Amino acid sequence: MATRLSQLLEPARIQLNLQGNKRTTALNEVARLLEHHPDVVSFQGFYNELLARERLDTTCLGNGIALPHARTDHVKNLVLAVGRSPGGVFFENSQQTVHLLFVLGTPKSNPGDYLMLVGALCRLIKDDANRDALLAAPTPEAFIQTIRELEARVLKLAPV
Repeated sequence: MATRLSQLLEPARIQLNLQGNKRTTALNEVARLLEHHPDVVSFQGFYNELLARERLDTTCLGNGIALPHARTDHVKNLVLAVGRSPGGVFFENSQQTVHLLFVLGTPKSNPGDYLMLVGALCRLIKDDANRDALLAAPTPEAFIQTIRELEARVLKLAPV
């Protein structure tokens, strides 16, 4: 895989205690972590497409995880931000409470990396113990380290 989740994550793009408990508020809170990312050409354009995609269909993956995303010309490379809500965010369009939001932006020109990344994320989070480890990570740095360990164990990727 060209890009790993752990390679896209930075502590400044991880919010472990989301304030918003409504879907649109929490989505904005996580997306804003990408506002000044060097690969985001137009944050407002990206955010508008993210909201449009979210209106089309739920981005809940089940098990308290959501992957709001947009394939857009407003990002130059894959970008990722993570929000965690201990109390949960209710996604009314799927009637699910979400504790982890992975907000992903991907260039329209590169669907392959996007699909591999989504597949990898789904494999990492399908196991209860793996989700629990991400929910328990005390700091953004520990969250990234947990993702690295899961990539090594679950996806059999050599540590970077």
